[in-house]
Amino acid sequence: MTSRRTKGLRRRAGLALALLAVLASAGADVGIELSAEELDRIASHGPWPLPWSADPGNRVSGNAAAIFLGHGLFFDEALSANGKVACATCHNPARGFQDSRNVAKGLAPGTRNTPGLFNVRHQRWFGWDGAHDNLWSSSLRPILDPGEMGGSAARSARRLKASPALHCHYRAAFGKPAMADDPELLVNLAKGIAAWQETLVSPPAPFDRFRDALARKDASTAAEYPPAARRGLRLFLGRGQCATCHAGPMFSNGEFGDIGIPFFVKPGGVDPGRQGGIKRVQSNPYNLLGAFNDDVTRENATGTRHLRPEHRNFGEFKVPSLRNLRLTAPYMHNGSIASLHDVVRHYSELNEDRLHSDGERILKPLGLTAAESKDLVAFLESLSPTEPISVAVKPMPIRDCLPATRNSRIPAAGR
Repeated sequence: MTSRRTKGLRRRAGLALALLAVLASAGADVGIELSAEELDRIASHGPWPLPWSADPGNRVSGNAAAIFLGHGLFFDEALSANGKVACATCHNPARGFQDSRNVAKGLAPGTRNTPGLFNVRHQRWFGWDGAHDNLWSSSLRPILDPGEMGGSAARSARRLKASPALHCHYRAAFGKPAMADDPELLVNLAKGIAAWQETLVSPPAPFDRFRDALARKDASTAAEYPPAARRGLRLFLGRGQCATCHAGPMFSNGEFGDIGIPFFVKPGGVDPGRQGGIKRVQSNPYNLLGAFNDDVTRENATGTRHLRPEHRNFGEFKVPSLRNLRLTAPYMHNGSIASLHDVVRHYSELNEDRLHSDGERILKPLGLTAAESKDLVAFLESLSPTEPISVAVKPMPIRDCLPATRNSRIPAAGR
């Protein structure tokens, strides 16, 4: 007599087979030969954009007054010691909030590539080495760094008071005026800048339209996805094993790895990568374990609390998101690779001797043909929107900070 457990296993197996058949038919119904596993993995890279969720460590996350304030501060050169440098100087909106340089101009010792800021709200660690565990702390560092803006609380307070609009939005967001002797002033400015950066979300790309078309069995829309990108996608998911690290809707697992890029820097030094980043985030007074974290539960600090630098972390760098790659060349932590074709060549001809000998070895030389390399580049390019992204539009000021005019029309404020 068949046991109840055996019947249950058969029933679940039957349901699993039925689900696989449905997934397989999704590709077949739109004229695309994709396995059930491929369809499932394609689906895991969306939907895009991700839903909004406020940062629990930043009490003004999503606050309209803070967003207006942060936008103004991001483009304000007067915060810097020489009056010539703003956040936007290196994070240029026209270049995906990057600067197109191999390494940042002002960051001593000038060894790191400037990361783009699109979709930064969905990151867990910030900087190529993850030296910051929150966006506002990462936004504060360049303001204080003498090699970049060299700002100060006194200068920032004077700048806010010189701008009635910015100062009004500061008071609206934080409930008090800007005072140079307030230990929270600079942190509050950084939280405002972070609140604005959280609005920098890139629109869906051709890949997203293809993914969504497969999900709803829309043959005509799915057919618009170029065959070369489709072939490159299969390489990305299959032989390349790229999705192992470049996972999920962000095309990044948010962690760190050694991909064989040299970490020696001139003159005669080394970039320790994640190992140094762990030490920096642990010693940072603005980390999530510190007094400025607005999450009273400190649940958002769990990752930081359990960090331990290990030997394998030396020379590891952040796995970047692959979205908007067209806008952010050159590539890698040190800007050493000029184009996407060169990135693909790096993985195709990977020098395994440069990789760590300890830990799990994921990467292997792909040995791609010229045609396969072009296909993979076509897929990577399909992760960028085809239309220019307009992001520098000034947010709407909140009603209470607008000049009082009898005939003024005031649209509702918001993100």
